[in-house]
Amino acid sequence: MLIATKDIQYFITPPHRCSYLDDRAARMVFVDPHQKLELAALSELSRQGFRRSGDFVYKPECHHCRQCLSARIPVDLFEPNQSQKRALKRNQDLRFVTRAPRYATDQHYELYERYIRARHYDGDMYPPTRDQFDKFLIDSCTDSIFAELWLGDQLMTVATCDLLDDGLSAVYTFYDPDYAARSLGTFSILNQIAWAKRLKLPYVYLGYWVPQSLKMNYKCQFMPLEILLDGKWQRLTRKMTPEETARLIKTLSRPESVMDYRRLK
Repeated sequence: MLIATKDIQYFITPPHRCSYLDDRAARMVFVDPHQKLELAALSELSRQGFRRSGDFVYKPECHHCRQCLSARIPVDLFEPNQSQKRALKRNQDLRFVTRAPRYATDQHYELYERYIRARHYDGDMYPPTRDQFDKFLIDSCTDSIFAELWLGDQLMTVATCDLLDDGLSAVYTFYDPDYAARSLGTFSILNQIAWAKRLKLPYVYLGYWVPQSLKMNYKCQFMPLEILLDGKWQRLTRKMTPEETARLIKTLSRPESVMDYRRLK
């Protein structure tokens, strides 16, 4: 049965190690994973800062840190910078295909495995397994889509996306690590922006931008960018200076949020 917003049940996790910032503790509020959400409910949760991973729809709820800022691109206002224009030019030979994740093949998993081993060998998703792939990207509390880019018969990129009532939500992207010069991660987001425009949807949701996390810096390369701050979507029209970023981090963090994870065990 599909669940409307008013009927959603929420839970909260115990403190655990933060995935973005070392030596910090995190907690997540999450929706009952046994509930399958209506499109309107998932869309409203996304506007409130929730994110989906497999069957889990969650939002960070940390006592002393608010650095996980939901980010989205207003597609009609987006203008590619010079680096993004080069990525567009380099990848004009790729073919765009969509499919339901349940139709994933061994080719999809093999690309995912190669990507995790090459790009995330030091993360909590390593080593990759087929069961992990299925639970993370195939199982879902909503109808998601694989947005694929192909070079002839070679699968180059897969972006798992949720179709919302006001945009596309980019859940996770993996790509061929042997083609670094193509900037496939950047091009995948550019492709999603173009796709959202064709669907007449106003936003591409990028998940969380964490100002202090270097691996999240790519998200602030897409301008303008809207971030959810203090319950309101606020628009950035240019990349923040290091001084501005430092002030934002100070605003969103308190010294007592820096915790040794060993104390939580």
